[in-house]
Amino acid sequence: NEQNLDLAQAIRRAGFTVLTLHYRGAWGSPGVFSFTHALEDSDAAIAFMRDPATVAKYHLDPRRIFVAGHSMGGMMAASAAAHDPKIAGLVMISAWDIGAEGPHFAEPEHRKKQMDAGFGDEVIPLAGATPDGLMDEAAANAAKWDFVDYAPVLKLRPALILTADDGLTPDNQRLAAALKSAGDSDVTEEHMTTDHSYSDHRIALESTIVRWRERHQAAAGTAPQ
Repeated sequence: NEQNLDLAQAIRRAGFTVLTLHYRGAWGSPGVFSFTHALEDSDAAIAFMRDPATVAKYHLDPRRIFVAGHSMGGMMAASAAAHDPKIAGLVMISAWDIGAEGPHFAEPEHRKKQMDAGFGDEVIPLAGATPDGLMDEAAANAAKWDFVDYAPVLKLRPALILTADDGLTPDNQRLAAALKSAGDSDVTEEHMTTDHSYSDHRIALESTIVRWRERHQAAAGTAPQ
């Protein structure tokens, strides 16, 4: 249950405004957690960043909003960017493609494998959610939650796709390939030999993302409107 607050602080130290959030029902946030709610909450976070009152209060430049997500958050970041063509760029950190895995959740053997791997423990901080309920939700929405399908609407934005030794690399490589095939000329891929939480590569992770973000700062103001 990595929250990446060190990453948020590193990006803030580099001079950027950073919004972190807890999806409803997660880590004490009110409401009931579900993947559907998390997708909705991601869109709501972007809407909050674009609200004129928020822009004025925090001196934001709405032309330079980037989204980043780790694991399940990678899926949420891709969805939010796909829904808002003004998002300037996308960072995916060992993103979990819920749609790609969804059909397998209909298989009892796969469910048992995921539970043995700790899926049940990951649900503990999520109010109103159960392992079976989340797996059912993923299976039911598999056809519309494969993040590779977002490539046609993400292709005009730069993307940084980071992977680790956690079994999620193939899906992230599929997204990178789809973006390039769709015509995205600014897709950066980097693999780090570490675990899903990047436990021994936190500083490397921070440095990679900050450097990439700084390189794309000037061009962000010309993101598609």
